Amino acid sequence: MRMAIEQAGTPAERRHKTGFPTLLRIIVDQQVSVQAGAAIWRKLDQNLGGVSATKVLAAGEGDLKASGLSRAKAAYALALAEAVSQRALNLNSLHRMDDGAVREALTRVKGIGRWSADIYLMFALGRGDIWPAGDLALAEAAKRLLGLPERPTPAEMDGIGERWKPWRTAAAITLWHYYKKVPITV
Repeated sequence: MRMAIEQAGTPAERRHKTGFPTLLRIIVDQQVSVQAGAAIWRKLDQNLGGVSATKVLAAGEGDLKASGLSRAKAAYALALAEAVSQRALNLNSLHRMDDGAVREALTRVKGIGRWSADIYLMFALGRGDIWPAGDLALAEAAKRLLGLPERPTPAEMDGIGERWKPWRTAAAITLWHYYKKVPITV
């Protein structure tokens, strides 16, 4: 970590509000570049006149797709909006739950897996010991920083993350910053 900070500097704090818009933004950002996710989000926010569960349900799949969401992500957005609207998912109660219970509550919603739940835990709920082992940029940063011959698998990343317990969130943020700021040397 010291080498990562020496080479890339200290990362900025990343904190988001809790609630539906943040969780939907995490879904939008799944498996796309930061720039693509931001562009889709701007268009969605503009087309809906602000993002809420009620507005997503009213928009329906067609309008969500017209805003840049794939068919799958439109379905995930609607599933999340439905879960929140019907109170099957109470986003206001998550801060009182432990990390495992939050993951379980979130991953019951179609389209939310471990990565999305972990990102919400880290950046919306401010949990200090979260390690999104399946994140490709995180794995690539670990590979480069640790001098590994290949990008570690999610299971290997779980093992790598153990060294930074109970501060794995800080380690992950530092590694993402390192990935973004330090060029690959060939």
